[in-house]
Amino acid sequence: MCELAALRERRAALDLVAAEADRARAGSGRLVLLRGATGTGRTALMEAVAEQASAQGTRVLRARCSPEDTGVSFAAALRLLSPGAEPAGHAGRFPDASDVLDDRTFAARLWQTLCSFAADAPLLVAVDDVHFADELSRRWLVEAARRIDRLPLLLVVTERSQYDIDPPSAGLAHALSPTLVRTHTLAPLSTDGATQMVRADFGDASPDWVEDCVRAGGGSPLLLRALLDDLRAEERDGTLPESVPDTCAALYPGAYQAAVSWWLDSAGQATAGVARALAALDGDGMEDGHGPAELLARMAGVDSARVPGWLTAMTRLRLLRPDSEGRPGYAHPLLRDAVLSGWSSVRRQAAHRTAAETMQRRGDRAEPVARQLLRAPAVGLAWAVGVLLDAAALALRDARTDDAQVLLRRALDEPMPAARRATVLIELGSLEFAAARSSAGIPRLAEATRLPGAAQDRVRAAVALGTALARQGETRAAVDVLRGQDEHLTDHPDLARLLPTASALLSDHDRSIREEAYRWLSETAELSPEAVGPAGRTLLVRYEATAGRISADAAMRRTRALLAEPVDPLAEPFLLGTAAAVAQWADELDEAERLVRRGLAGQRPSLLHPMHLALLNVRADITAARGGYGELLADPEAGAGAVAGMGGGGGGGAGGDEGITGRTWWPGGSRPQPSGPANVHAHAVIALVETGRTQEAARLADAFDLGRTRDDSWELNRFLYARGVLRAACGDPAGALDDFLECGRRQTAREVVSPVVTPWRSAAAECRLALGEPQDALDLAGEELRLALVWNTPRPVGRALRVLGTATGGRRGLELADRAVRTLRDDGAVVTELIPALIAQGRQLVAAGERARARDPLREAAERAERLGAVRLRALAEEALRAGGSRRAATALTGWEALTGSERRIAALAADGRTNAEIAELLHLARRTVETHLTSTYRKLGIRRRAELATTLAERSAEAAGTAGEAEVTGAGDQGT
Repeated sequence: MCELAALRERRAALDLVAAEADRARAGSGRLVLLRGATGTGRTALMEAVAEQASAQGTRVLRARCSPEDTGVSFAAALRLLSPGAEPAGHAGRFPDASDVLDDRTFAARLWQTLCSFAADAPLLVAVDDVHFADELSRRWLVEAARRIDRLPLLLVVTERSQYDIDPPSAGLAHALSPTLVRTHTLAPLSTDGATQMVRADFGDASPDWVEDCVRAGGGSPLLLRALLDDLRAEERDGTLPESVPDTCAALYPGAYQAAVSWWLDSAGQATAGVARALAALDGDGMEDGHGPAELLARMAGVDSARVPGWLTAMTRLRLLRPDSEGRPGYAHPLLRDAVLSGWSSVRRQAAHRTAAETMQRRGDRAEPVARQLLRAPAVGLAWAVGVLLDAAALALRDARTDDAQVLLRRALDEPMPAARRATVLIELGSLEFAAARSSAGIPRLAEATRLPGAAQDRVRAAVALGTALARQGETRAAVDVLRGQDEHLTDHPDLARLLPTASALLSDHDRSIREEAYRWLSETAELSPEAVGPAGRTLLVRYEATAGRISADAAMRRTRALLAEPVDPLAEPFLLGTAAAVAQWADELDEAERLVRRGLAGQRPSLLHPMHLALLNVRADITAARGGYGELLADPEAGAGAVAGMGGGGGGGAGGDEGITGRTWWPGGSRPQPSGPANVHAHAVIALVETGRTQEAARLADAFDLGRTRDDSWELNRFLYARGVLRAACGDPAGALDDFLECGRRQTAREVVSPVVTPWRSAAAECRLALGEPQDALDLAGEELRLALVWNTPRPVGRALRVLGTATGGRRGLELADRAVRTLRDDGAVVTELIPALIAQGRQLVAAGERARARDPLREAAERAERLGAVRLRALAEEALRAGGSRRAATALTGWEALTGSERRIAALAADGRTNAEIAELLHLARRTVETHLTSTYRKLGIRRRAELATTLAERSAEAAGTAGEAEVTGAGDQGT
């Protein structure tokens, strides 16, 4: 049935043969030439022609030529007119094989034999694949065509007619007058015809499955038939394979691949070479205005003049199909795979190398050239390394780290100078370590430290290796790696000063090593400050700050002075990250943000470095200080820096020490690795609590078994504090107290006592009050205030005053609460502490009987909480309002005033026509963060789409301008008065 479906499209050819057969029966024969490309069904059509003639009473003589005939004289003619085909009563007319005849005489005898056949009855002479006929048979058939016009004989011949790279020889009818020949060229199978063929075998197949088959058949009945045979063999229990496979290995018994191989063999070596080269390229090398002809010709070693014509011809046959960018390619991946299957790996690799060289020479982009190099053996030339590294850099830019690793591994196959090899090893080792989160990558980093090269390269490799070892918990080994570089840096004092600083940052998980590192830094700085360097001295400033030995003003003066000193480029990230942490603690948030931006601009996230994640941690702490809960939860990288790497630079975390982070976890994300919680997880827990999503916060907190971890980092302490916040919010003050006290114990053991890092005493004091232990609460709150006044910035001081006022109660407690609000109101940058201070003030006023006066701070607290999206604090303010007898709850804020600073910045850029991706790049945010802020902005502004944003902001600007104008006029009038 399948073949009948295909033959329906050959009706015109059958009708032509039938008409010529009628003419022949009337005594006027002619040659009918049926031409077509390989696989278009010439033989099936010839079968139908013979069957049609037999049904009409016409005698049929048939022969099918083969490549073996070409060296045998008259092979095709003898097969056609063999003695076995001789009619009764004509014995002796056929030339005897023992006769010694010249070619002309033998040809005449054959002609007489043919005439004798035609004398008895109308005759159809059918010769299939005449292009394979030997030369003498071809001449005999041409001569016969000239002489059959008065015989009841129809000569029907099929001939391959296809555009190949090597021009074909002249066809059978080349020397004949057009009046002697009727030619019909077979078109490729139409989509409808191919669909009917598939439906004939698989009537219940889905439209997509049928379409897949049709494309893989490429308009060729031969290929489609072979594919259907293979798929029929794969059918099990009447169930079709789920899909048409993309590789021949998935087909059995392999009829399709055999058919494709035959098609290529028929086309000749040159055409097969171009066909396989096209399959190997798979779209590469055809971009940026470059045509494929020259590239394919070079890969196949042929003349490029005929390649464009071959591409056009194969496209018309539907074996090729241009993609959306107009590049030629195979109609289906299965067809491409079948074309490639017959190519040896050696020849294929050689072709890929040729392609890479050609593409590089003509200036193609790095990535398509690199894709060819990935499939070729080492080139041994400098340009290959450059191309591979450029492509790896592009992959990293697009966050395709797996692709980057493949490219870097291939680059290492090429010869390169030791310094460059070290750079590649560091980057590849960093990526492999981050991807596998195990010892993967460490051998490459170790190899990089052993290569000869510049001192900077050795230090960079040592820092990366030390970072990886520290993240593995091998702190001593990490520090030893850095110390082992001392002997190579005798002539580089700036780099030598960097090693102790890096050692201190990598020693977070081993208390004894950490104490040793900081002691060395302190003693050396006292004797010879220049031996420590600006980065190391900034680290000591941070250490003194966390130990409660220095004020914020003094810390910032010293830090700014150190930032002004010259510093080695390798040491600059350590300086910037540490300085940013100090500035963030000092509530200099804008300055801290600038330092983070500057530090990240000089970092390569793909390289293991103890300061990359530190800078991201500081950025997260800045966001948390501003109450950016939505931003923290919307995007890990923009929030807490979930990039795999070594924590560092303080990040505002416990003691500002660096920590080894586990896998990022965000609500709805994957479960973290058992390496312990990180700063990102602590921020996520608190943000979830503050936004009223305590169940999600609990799931995150429970994901870590803190009882089994031996982690001793600031990040674990920060997470203990965050879990205490969660437990307190869930009504478990006893459990929360345990977490806060354990956090404090661990912090104190690390000489981290300042509340600027983790305010565990204030939090524990509130739990003591909830548990009915006021004296213990007073002690904790008093100690917190004493330490806060040492640092003396509004945030810790205001927080301590608030808790001490609540613990004290009475008129004195109200005075402390009022003082806390005044202190925090003076610092407009930090609103997260002002809201609970306003709530505490309102509660104190209610307790003092001043309910009317209490409503203003409580309503302000509710409004500020609404702006931040702080659901928990807003609920507390509303509850306090009700407890104070207020019948009217605070009104939810909408409009421009309800937008946060981040929302306003993003809204302005979006209204200016920037895309989300452009905004994300401009503000160093992730795209998801931008989308979250815009969604919140639309809700607050009461709009539904981006197009309304520009109009709304324009109206806002007009209103602001009008208000300013009124104020100016009013002011002028007052002056006049």
